[in-house]
Amino acid sequence: MKYYLLIILTSVLFACNNQEQKTAAEDSTGKLESDIVELTAEQLKNAGIRTGKPEIKSIAEILKLSGAIDVPPQNLVSISFPLGGFLKYSKLIPGMHINKGEVLAIMEDEQFITLQQEYLLTKSKLELAEHEFNRQKELNEQKAGSDKVFQQAKNELQVQKILLKAIREKLLLIGIVPDLLNENSISRTVNLKSPINGYVAKVNVNTGKYVAPTDVLFELVNPEDIHLVLTVFEKDIAKIGIGQQVTAYTNDNVNRKYQAEVIFIGKTLDENRSAEVHCHFEQFDHSNLLPGMFMNGEVSIKSSESVVVPEDAIVRWQNRNYIFTVEKEGVYKMVEVEPGLLQQKMQQITLPNDQSGKEVVLENAYVLLMKMKNSAEE
Repeated sequence: MKYYLLIILTSVLFACNNQEQKTAAEDSTGKLESDIVELTAEQLKNAGIRTGKPEIKSIAEILKLSGAIDVPPQNLVSISFPLGGFLKYSKLIPGMHINKGEVLAIMEDEQFITLQQEYLLTKSKLELAEHEFNRQKELNEQKAGSDKVFQQAKNELQVQKILLKAIREKLLLIGIVPDLLNENSISRTVNLKSPINGYVAKVNVNTGKYVAPTDVLFELVNPEDIHLVLTVFEKDIAKIGIGQQVTAYTNDNVNRKYQAEVIFIGKTLDENRSAEVHCHFEQFDHSNLLPGMFMNGEVSIKSSESVVVPEDAIVRWQNRNYIFTVEKEGVYKMVEVEPGLLQQKMQQITLPNDQSGKEVVLENAYVLLMKMKNSAEE
């Protein structure tokens, strides 16, 4: 019986000892014995602590958005060839800059020869019809010709004018100037020219390929009105207004900032309960920014007077944020604070009411936290 009592007593003592060790370990790693830390004169001299009162500054709340560079439909130009034909030559590659009037491609087809031929023949027939009309008109006025013949001459003149006008418009459609056309300038090729100054976005054809009138040969981008399109969620839409300034940057170079202005806010929500905000760049960087590139945008939505301290004044302990207030020379108290916005290394904080007006540690606050942890472990 004594043997069994001895075993039970030993087990109880062992369990109590384990619990005491566990509690001590928790106190050393998760809790501090006191929120007060005191430094000796020598420690204070070596700590390099700087104190002062928190500042009152105007802090703007920043709304961070993401999006991409987009080209409005009116600035994206699809190039086709109205009559179709074979692509004889083109030097275009995506990303290349082109000027208005610059040759994009040289098209070749037998129908170009036929069209020019029809124009010159019709032009000749029109001259003959005009001569015949004037002759019949003179005869009719002198009662030397019949009215029927005069009307036929008049009708033929009108027909030839219509035909010549139609063929003329076809020539202009493919870039041939009719007024410069004669029997010596008939050509089987036509130059396809750029209607804008811009950049080549897509090249959909290759040399020797036949293209139909409906085929898109090239896509050009007019960079004069490229937009930054940002996505804003439903809860934040009311915070955005026309004319607000946006600071944009890419993921690859967050230090290179681009200024833009909100010019349009979408009035419909997509399946993600978000809308599009269109922004216009104050100065678009053609070298580093491309359509389709992802970008981030920051919008200042409101400004308020707030209590701020340097970022180094905040210490983190057990997933909470603290500062140290000055109780007296060499004596500091760790006070929990609620951090807000961080701008230019100044941290917005919310202090307890009983701590307002006190001086706080502005630099080397972690020295005090380390001192408190070391004291708790001893």
